[in-house]
Amino acid sequence: MRRIITIGREFGSGGREVGKRLSDKLGIAYYDSEIITEIANRTDLAEGYVQHVMENSPSNLIPITIGRTFYMGADPVMEMNNNIYREQSLLIQELAEKSDCVIVGRSADYILRELEPLRVFIYADLESRMERCRKRAPEQEHLSEKELRRQILDVDRKRGKYYQFFTGQTWSEPINYDVCFNTSKGNIKEVVEAIVKLVK
Repeated sequence: MRRIITIGREFGSGGREVGKRLSDKLGIAYYDSEIITEIANRTDLAEGYVQHVMENSPSNLIPITIGRTFYMGADPVMEMNNNIYREQSLLIQELAEKSDCVIVGRSADYILRELEPLRVFIYADLESRMERCRKRAPEQEHLSEKELRRQILDVDRKRGKYYQFFTGQTWSEPINYDVCFNTSKGNIKEVVEAIVKLVK
């Protein structure tokens, strides 16, 4: 039986850590930022731009190309967004067909729906997310509590708009996932163990 696990996550909830620990525990492939790098390689777009596209709502995007450019239709910004999403979808399907894997974000739960992956969503209360972000922030970053709260909510808002635009579904809606975990108490290891039991 194929083991394909997709992880949707609120910003600062520890979803990336859950995914990495899960892949290590199960001994299967892990994909996250590697997807952005590969899309940039395939499209000749700047890696930073690909990441920007995948983390913003489509209406906020401006096309920037390096090397080969895409064909631009009536709306070049939307054409670029669609091209990147198509590349993302093809790549995620290739990765899932190649081997068992954990894929974090990237609308993988929707893209791989026909393969029936285990669709996980990780969330936490805002205070816990703020604390996790502070612990992992670069030394030079000194956001006020208000600025950090705004940043977290802004990232989630953009993820939600991007997901809804390309999938027609609500990003944080529990019905779109097989199981949801609250990591507010910092119980990452317990969450990973619970997912491993589900997979097995």
